[in-house]
Amino acid sequence: MLEGLPLSPVTPGRLGLGAAPQEMGDTHEAIARSKAQDWSRAASALTIASDGGLVLPALGSGWDSRHTHRFAGPAADDAQRLRGLLDVMRPYRGTEREASWVEAVAIADRGEVLASWELRGATGVIAESLVGTAQPTGFWAFSAWYFPQLGKTYNQLSPEEREALQDHWVRLRVLVQRFFLGYASPDGGREDP
Repeated sequence: MLEGLPLSPVTPGRLGLGAAPQEMGDTHEAIARSKAQDWSRAASALTIASDGGLVLPALGSGWDSRHTHRFAGPAADDAQRLRGLLDVMRPYRGTEREASWVEAVAIADRGEVLASWELRGATGVIAESLVGTAQPTGFWAFSAWYFPQLGKTYNQLSPEEREALQDHWVRLRVLVQRFFLGYASPDGGREDP
């Protein structure tokens, strides 16, 4: 998201900051805002944080995208999460397996949120199995999030294919870049009337 900007990003670990902030909030955007505020206070610097999750309409209230990473239990590893996802989706067929991703990004400085966004990504399906689609690589959920029209999982998509799908990260990158270009300009991105 920050590629090409005159910034030198640093991870919390490189700053010597400890544990990640608690993920608290009713939406991904609220969680991203809270994380950005906490990190920006701890670092005394401008920070960017994100939060996202898998949206599975077929599961209704039995699935909360905010708990995607923890749905299989707090001690589950990525392979267990992936198996758990395939198991919970096993009874569903065709369009019932519809899935999308929601991602939020927030930017804060010394505890004050300066900007935040929440976007939903393209719609695909959860693959019925990993055979013939992908072996688990990258982020575990993206190994099963399949786009039948392209014959690929999310992890296999090229940058051009992600852009054609109006991917959440592609659109968030535009918003974040626009924010930082305005933030760095002498007039704060404001245009004269």
